[in-house]
Amino acid sequence: MWNRSLEKCASLVEDGASIAEDVEEVFRRAHTVLTMLADGAAIDAVLGRGTDVFEQRVRNHLIVHMGTTSSEYSKSLGADIQAVGGSYAEAPVSGSREAAVRGRLVVMVAGEPEDVSELRHLLGPIGKDVIGCGSVPNASNMKLAINVFLITMVTGLAESFHFAEQQSLNLNTFLALVDASPMASEVSRVKAEKLVGRDFEAQAAMTDVLKNNELIAAAARAAGIETPLLDASHALYREAVALGHGNADMAAVIRAIEARSGVSEFKAGPDAL
Repeated sequence: MWNRSLEKCASLVEDGASIAEDVEEVFRRAHTVLTMLADGAAIDAVLGRGTDVFEQRVRNHLIVHMGTTSSEYSKSLGADIQAVGGSYAEAPVSGSREAAVRGRLVVMVAGEPEDVSELRHLLGPIGKDVIGCGSVPNASNMKLAINVFLITMVTGLAESFHFAEQQSLNLNTFLALVDASPMASEVSRVKAEKLVGRDFEAQAAMTDVLKNNELIAAAARAAGIETPLLDASHALYREAVALGHGNADMAAVIRAIEARSGVSEFKAGPDAL
């Protein structure tokens, strides 16, 4: 493996990973190369796209794009890779940092059938499910569709918590009711605990969620799709980042809701917890 920030590889070395000296070594040693990078510019830089080394790096390799980008970018990248003799597949994931550590991510795969078959086996250890989505760029679009639900669900949970807290309701009871309700999920349980405990250490950072929101909004507008709930969430995430919470977990969107209500601090009193 290789990372542009080598210090991030330390824990993986302890678990037995082999670290390449540079990106060229990755392509020399591996037929299937997984990229999970911040954006299209980072992917292009690592692959050497647009330079003389691009063909040398990707030809006769299966390049697997596991990050989150627009479907247009993914489709264009795949076409460029295939044009110089490489293969391409998408494998974005859904799940938090905790899910990744536990091997409980959900992986969405798109590409040629033989490549998808290989990836089902290869990516099985990191995901509780590896789900085929058809051809490129269906996995990229599926990731955006899933994120519409995630973003609006967490925003709704934060608003629900804000209502309960401002009504001076017992927040541990609120937590228990969320957990017992038909709406309960792994996400609701984790985010509700974060809200009650005011623990905004990032599992899904606000700036990353805002980036995803912007990708979805752009795709929706291009296709003439209305996204009223996402648009409301989009505004709140922008406001939360502007308030200085960009590195906090997405549950900190409650800070933007509180700011709209004129609430400057956590209200929990002696009966609230």
